[in-house]
Amino acid sequence: MKLGVAAGATAATIVGASVPITGMLEGYPVLTGQAMRYALGAAVLLLVARRLPMPSWRDIPPLLGVVVTGMLGFNAVLIAAQQYAEPGFVAAVMGGAPIALALLSRQRTASAVVGAVVVAAGIVLLSGGGSWHGPGLALALITMVGEVCFTLFAVGVVRRLGVLGVATWTCILATVIGAVLGTFVGGWQMPNARQGFSLALLAVVVTALAFGLWYFAVNRLGSDRAGVLIGLMPVSGLATSVLLGAQELTLVSVAGVTTVALGCVIGLRRGTHEPTGTHEPTEAHHTHAAGRVPPNSTIANGSDTPAQVVAP
Repeated sequence: MKLGVAAGATAATIVGASVPITGMLEGYPVLTGQAMRYALGAAVLLLVARRLPMPSWRDIPPLLGVVVTGMLGFNAVLIAAQQYAEPGFVAAVMGGAPIALALLSRQRTASAVVGAVVVAAGIVLLSGGGSWHGPGLALALITMVGEVCFTLFAVGVVRRLGVLGVATWTCILATVIGAVLGTFVGGWQMPNARQGFSLALLAVVVTALAFGLWYFAVNRLGSDRAGVLIGLMPVSGLATSVLLGAQELTLVSVAGVTTVALGCVIGLRRGTHEPTGTHEPTEAHHTHAAGRVPPNSTIANGSDTPAQVVAP
């Protein structure tokens, strides 16, 4: 469990700290930019993986679900949402993602649900609320759904293809879809030095590294308990902003960080009614079981191969 918590916390911290890096791409074509990012991320993952398992037909729908809702769709809607709502409001709405993950898990525990609620409250404190107009609320809600789907669609397929398998195949699919759609929407544009640095950093650190770590955590902890670690994203973003001098550390933000930390502690506790066995899902729907597997199994380590432990 400790390894899963460490992986999930690291992934959430990386994603949160990457917000200023993402801002360097302002004005750059969204879809083709993502296609280049995920292409480089896939290349890095292919170098790390010893072998890439081939997905079956039942793996394709959840893999496409991750790509369309949690990768390409999420980033596009997030940018659109901030045109009609303050970033604080979008962040506050996305604070509902841990609650949704806890409630949608078939093996949810009371501690995970309570912890998710506390984490959501901490995110609202950190974000400061904010305002919205027009379709701002709807876009913020869609963004939250994309955040949830990025995890839930992958729960079952990650147990069959392994952590690196899912991360690599989703990046490959995102590259192809983003390149095709981006050719007609936004077009292609040569990135300047600043944009190229941003794309490379996002591809290697946020995509190749953080994706693998996050799916490893979900596989170890289950989607409900791993979901509370999403609260560390705005905490990391706050820390980065304070270090860069872009934001001051206030009493309210300290209270928000403390609340998020408390929620993580509560949510990561083992529930008293948590099943000891593992229930293998029979279909690749987005409402799979929580994804918990015996901690010493090779599947828990992100691989379906019996003699190999794959580290993200």
